[in-house]
Amino acid sequence: MNNQGRDMKIFTANANPKLAREMASILGLPIGESEVKTFSDGEIAVNIGESVRGFDVFVVQSTSAPVNNHLMELLIMIDAFKRASAGRITAVVPYFGYSRQDRKSKARDPISAKLVADMISAAGADRILTMDLHSPQIQGFFGIPVDDLQGISILAPHFKSRFENNLNNIICVSPDLGSVTRARNFSERVGTGLAIIDKRRQKANVSEIMNIIGDVKDKTVIIVDDMIDTAGTLCNAAAAVIERGGAKEVYAAATHGVLSGLAVERIQNSHLKEVFLLDTIDVPEEKKKACSKLRFISVASVFAQAVERIYTDKPISPLFN
Repeated sequence: MNNQGRDMKIFTANANPKLAREMASILGLPIGESEVKTFSDGEIAVNIGESVRGFDVFVVQSTSAPVNNHLMELLIMIDAFKRASAGRITAVVPYFGYSRQDRKSKARDPISAKLVADMISAAGADRILTMDLHSPQIQGFFGIPVDDLQGISILAPHFKSRFENNLNNIICVSPDLGSVTRARNFSERVGTGLAIIDKRRQKANVSEIMNIIGDVKDKTVIIVDDMIDTAGTLCNAAAAVIERGGAKEVYAAATHGVLSGLAVERIQNSHLKEVFLLDTIDVPEEKKKACSKLRFISVASVFAQAVERIYTDKPISPLFN
C-alpha cells in the first residue's frame, strides 16, 4: 500500500465527507483537494485543486437526500476527473439512489435506475463500488464493472456477538417477501431461525401487515432489510411480531438509513427496542437526537479494504464473508 499510495487519490463531494475521511485515514492517505459548491441559481460547480493525471481516483458520494443535488455533484466530479486525465475513476457510491425504480410496475413507467446507471457511465466512471443495491439486477444496468458489497457482512457479526449466549431464543424476520433472501443469509450467518411477514402494499409508502409465517412467540426478533425509508413497513412489522406473534422484544438491522418523512418519529414511538444502521448515508444530527433508538455502525473499514483491493487488482469477494 505504501509503495503505491502516490498513485491513488480519494476525493469526496458533499454527501459523505465524514465517511470519506475515515476511509482515507484507514488507507493512510489525505483527502484530495476539491471544492463542490452551488451557485445562487442552483447550478453546481466543482473545482479540483490538485493534479490527478494518471492517478487511480476514487470519488466517495452517496446519492442520498437531496438526491438530485448529490447525483449531479457525483456526475460533475467524474467529468472533471475525466477531463483532467485521471488514469481510472471509481465511483464509490455507498447508497445508490433511484435503485427502487428498477423495473416497470405499470404502463409508461420509467426505469430510472437504468437511466442513472447510464449517466454515471457516460460521465466517465470506469467502475462502481456500492453496497446493497435494492435488487441484484441493477448491476446489469451498467456497462462497467460493479462491486456490490453486502451490509450483512457487518451487521450479522454484531448481532451474533451481542446474542451469542442466547441464540436459541433469537429469530430473524423478513419484513416482506422481497427481503427473504437477505434475511435468510443474515439468519445463517448469525445462526438463528427465520420467519417471514406476508405484507400487502396498498399504495406507495403505505403497507398492511397480513400474516406472520413462522413462530416468533416469546423470542427476540431481529427484522432485517436493506433500507429504512419512511419506516412504515418496519414499524408495522414490529407491531405485528409483538401484538400478533407474541414476541418478547424486537430489534431492526438495515444497511441504509434513508429516514424520510415521519420515519424518526415512527421509530421512536414504535415497539422497536433498537435500530441498527450502517453509515452509508450521513444522517443529520437533528434526526439522531430526535430518536434515541438509532444506532450506527461504520462501513469505512470495509469500503477502505475494497478500495485497496480494487487499486491493487485483488478480488473483492473475500469481503463478502
